[in-house]
Amino acid sequence: MTRCVFVLDLFNGSAVHAVRGERKKYRPIQEMSKIVGTSSPLSILDLLRPKEVYVADLDRIMGAGENLDLIGEIARRAETMADIGISSKDELDLLPPSVKPVLGTETGFISLLEEASSRRDVVVSIDLFGGEVLSRDPALKIPPLDLIRKLNPLPIREVILLSLDRVGTSKGLDERFLRAAADLSDHPLLLGGGVRDVRDLERLEDLGLAGALVATAVHRGKVPLDALRG
Repeated sequence: MTRCVFVLDLFNGSAVHAVRGERKKYRPIQEMSKIVGTSSPLSILDLLRPKEVYVADLDRIMGAGENLDLIGEIARRAETMADIGISSKDELDLLPPSVKPVLGTETGFISLLEEASSRRDVVVSIDLFGGEVLSRDPALKIPPLDLIRKLNPLPIREVILLSLDRVGTSKGLDERFLRAAADLSDHPLLLGGGVRDVRDLERLEDLGLAGALVATAVHRGKVPLDALRG
């Protein structure tokens, strides 16, 4: 089966259920999960034992606090990549060396992606809403397929296609876009948002993607825990 990276969205030290990027409406994960009865991120990791974790520090992304110590603890339990809303190269050092920084287009700039990828093993998240790239930087706010081409020369570990309007919706795959993206990209691609079940994960492999970020499908019991354990 294709690679599955388990998602932990952190807000006020708890794991929350992300839906469509509407961050103020996120609720504790235990309110919707069929597989965990807690919203404690470390307890969830101890129960599920995923091999890889993607962490979004929503407090820091929204400029209202941070969960950096907690991310350090998470990294002791699983391979970890983390989006903490990095907007300058100095902020890379906020994450321990064992954590791969995720640089999102929503908070980053092309100059940051160029500098950071030459200094450290980084992941770039192309943050999308309605098929358009979210960014304050005109150099990044271009059609997503054009941006994939633009990133090809950079020494990036991998690229996440994060469709925020599909997060938490179990909406399924935009196969046409994903196939075109995989054909263009020189980097491994991970999908974030919309995965419904195991069949979607198998389809991603057919489309040429390296894997997916998964949370809602796991909590709804549609993706088996073995898929997370590698």
